[in-house]
Amino acid sequence: MKHSYLIYIVSLIFAACQTKTETMQNLTSLTHDLDSILQQRFPDDEPGACVIVKQGDSLIYNRCFGYAILPGHENEEGVRITPDTKFNICSVSKQFSALALLKLEEMGLISLQDPVKKYFPKFQAPFFDHITLANLLSHTSGLPDSRPRTQAEWKRYTALHDTQFKTVEDFKRFCEVEESVRYMETLDSLAFEPGSQYEYQNPTFQLAELIIEQVTGTDFDTWMKENIFIPAGMTETVYFEPEREIKNMAHGYQPVGFTTLNGDNVPAENPFDYWRDKKQKWEENDYGEASFYGTKADGGIYTSPMEFLKYDEALYHDKIVSKTSREKAHTAYILTDIDYTDYGYGFFLEHNPNRSNKIYHTGDNGGFLIFEGRIPEKDIFYLVFANRPDWEREITIEAIDQVLMKYIP
Repeated sequence: MKHSYLIYIVSLIFAACQTKTETMQNLTSLTHDLDSILQQRFPDDEPGACVIVKQGDSLIYNRCFGYAILPGHENEEGVRITPDTKFNICSVSKQFSALALLKLEEMGLISLQDPVKKYFPKFQAPFFDHITLANLLSHTSGLPDSRPRTQAEWKRYTALHDTQFKTVEDFKRFCEVEESVRYMETLDSLAFEPGSQYEYQNPTFQLAELIIEQVTGTDFDTWMKENIFIPAGMTETVYFEPEREIKNMAHGYQPVGFTTLNGDNVPAENPFDYWRDKKQKWEENDYGEASFYGTKADGGIYTSPMEFLKYDEALYHDKIVSKTSREKAHTAYILTDIDYTDYGYGFFLEHNPNRSNKIYHTGDNGGFLIFEGRIPEKDIFYLVFANRPDWEREITIEAIDQVLMKYIP
């Protein structure tokens, strides 16, 4: 009997050692394969990215590539990307606004079934009585994005609305929330019946900022910090403002375009004198160079990969909103125009039959191109925060997904 028991114990130890060895081999292979994918997309002497993969409580991949600030931009040496570098996470900000409204619903201050007209009596059209806050958060409102983008649109806009801006280009680059949504005051038609279709929009999420300020009596930044960011452990996360200094902030960059002159390829003209590196390969492309940078609730957060990890952990430990509210946010309300993908409240929900389900969001503005996602079945969370827009996000994420499916059981 003792002999059999000893054999049993030895076999358990052997199996455990074998499993541990296999796990280490898988992690080594995973790191190698991810490095191969990412190093060719983010060369070390260019703008780059931070890529993190977490399973359970363990960071299994944590790599940074390239520069947050290119050499010569603000200093000769430049600044390398680290896990504490702050990126503009663009539309990934939307999930924070959705969670904020869900939290206000928990507090009894609003209902997501409230009509938009309740909070914006200046909006004249009768359809605002039938568009709910839930429609705003799920991109099913039917409200078109009618902010002016062309000179003809600008002429029509200024005939109906007061504005502080002289040109449509200044409007696109510098307008903040009140003016960004002002077109809704005189909007007279919808793209579709509320709730019947999906169309991704930014201004509908911008309304969340004004709603939060209205019902709480507190400015948006302060309320979000005290009720969302601090409970999530995001003590350094902030919303962008033109005069706000953001420590450890990356700049967004884009490749300089080229044109043909006398048979030669030469850098395109630079009429606004955007900063360019000495090789004329990269130019600054964030606030002042990119459109629609001044709004917050739809895309204004600057945070770091490490702070975002804290947020993900807090969200799934119900420290920001209740489990019920989180599950509301992660419920599929409408099929999107992306294959196998629905939209919840501030989250995309992928149900590809060929692999595990995924909850994720993307963001892009100026030189920033962002991805964050979770595979609940495997308890995987991963992100790619990049300050360059040319890395073919969908193809890259698909390649990363294949590696994760291959090496993580």
